[in-house]
Amino acid sequence: MPDLSYIDVFFSVQAFNEEDLRGKTAVIIDVLRASSSIVTAINNGAKKIIPVEDMSDAVKIARTMDQNDYMLCGEKNGTKIEGYHLGNSPQEYTPDTIKDATLIFNTTNGTKAIKKAALANRIYIGTFLNQQSVLNALAQHDDEIVLICSGWRGRLSLEDTLFAGSLIHKMCDGNLPDATKDGAKVAFGLYEKFGHNLEETISKSDHAYRLRNLVPEGDIAFCCQVDHFDVLPGMKDGLITNLNG
Repeated sequence: MPDLSYIDVFFSVQAFNEEDLRGKTAVIIDVLRASSSIVTAINNGAKKIIPVEDMSDAVKIARTMDQNDYMLCGEKNGTKIEGYHLGNSPQEYTPDTIKDATLIFNTTNGTKAIKKAALANRIYIGTFLNQQSVLNALAQHDDEIVLICSGWRGRLSLEDTLFAGSLIHKMCDGNLPDATKDGAKVAFGLYEKFGHNLEETISKSDHAYRLRNLVPEGDIAFCCQVDHFDVLPGMKDGLITNLNG
């Protein structure tokens, strides 16, 4: 089990530098919705996911592949990108749609965080849907841990911070040591206050309001399910695959 005094939390992609993660274990958190879509896609049989920062990178990679060998997936400002096969709703990533597929994936915040974490020893993709799988992985080594909340354009997101707090709460059995870092204290405290009803709390978050008229009905509720999937998406050689597999 890692030393909880070494757990740090960054509240947006812009809040950290690449060097901050060198030699550490990073958990990338984007509850609404990149992490949730990635976890769902991996659970439902996607062969691998190639995360990219933006549409131009996605197109460059697609041009090197046969058009039958990939699916373009993602969103910009909450909406599906024109010409893409899929958007960023986890409910789109059904087994019939993505089984054995290679997904090229870019989103407004989440995939940027994944790419920026490249110097970390380990990179896991975490959300409420696969919380226990993330906890199991973190318990297997003693690297310093950084929980990266993707946020929204440099701002804190309630739902990401809640998940970071939930992980910390579970790791310390609800008893946070005094010697923890400020970011961990903030996330833990938020979860202590609001974690008893995730869906109600998250549905009232700024980002949920932004998405309200943009996403399929049921997306918010879907993303609030805890331990719905037993998968651990993680980065290896630039690709996201199931590290539990």
